[in-house]
Amino acid sequence: MKKTFEFLKQLNENNTREWFTQHKQEYDIVIKENKTLFNQIYNQLQEYDNLKGIHIFRIYRDVRFSKDPTPYKTNFGAGYSRLKPMLRGGYYIQLEPGNSFVGGGFWGPEAKDLLRIRKEFELNTTEIEKIMSNEIFTKYFGEIKGDAVKTAPRGFDKNHPAIDLIRKKQYVVMRKFTDKEVLSDSFQKEALQTLLAMRPFFDYMSEVLTTDLNGEFLF
Repeated sequence: MKKTFEFLKQLNENNTREWFTQHKQEYDIVIKENKTLFNQIYNQLQEYDNLKGIHIFRIYRDVRFSKDPTPYKTNFGAGYSRLKPMLRGGYYIQLEPGNSFVGGGFWGPEAKDLLRIRKEFELNTTEIEKIMSNEIFTKYFGEIKGDAVKTAPRGFDKNHPAIDLIRKKQYVVMRKFTDKEVLSDSFQKEALQTLLAMRPFFDYMSEVLTTDLNGEFLF
């Protein structure tokens, strides 16, 4: 990972196609290193979960609709998707100097799924509160994060005790890692343990999204 961080730091200071072309050989070395790490974690995670696949994100940015004209990302990232429709939630790892993290959750739920989640929290938050108060969950993630609407969504009471959860448009968790932690020999193990710590959250949300409010399976 040391070579990866050195390359990304230089790229951050020289984010041009000319510089990247001149250092393409270095990029080829570090992308191979990262693919090896991401695939090793995928294979380990697969022993505990049913994954559909791995997506290693390209370093090339789509600048057509972006205010940022720089052509390259300054991070390496990989996502692991679970086997739908019964299993929901996505895992993600990002490696970037000063901004590395392991996270996951529900970034952009479909409208019907978002409504189902909100209806569940309107009805009962016992299970999600139990998950959020778990010692490991609290240690790694602190809380469930995500963008939210400013007030109550249409059809929901703004004074509902669980309004902070109901207002959310995303339900994600994240554990940040320092550069020193990423560069340590224990990072791969810690990353895997962090991904596994999301499982109770993912499994509960999967149960919600595959049943109706009466607990009857939809599939």
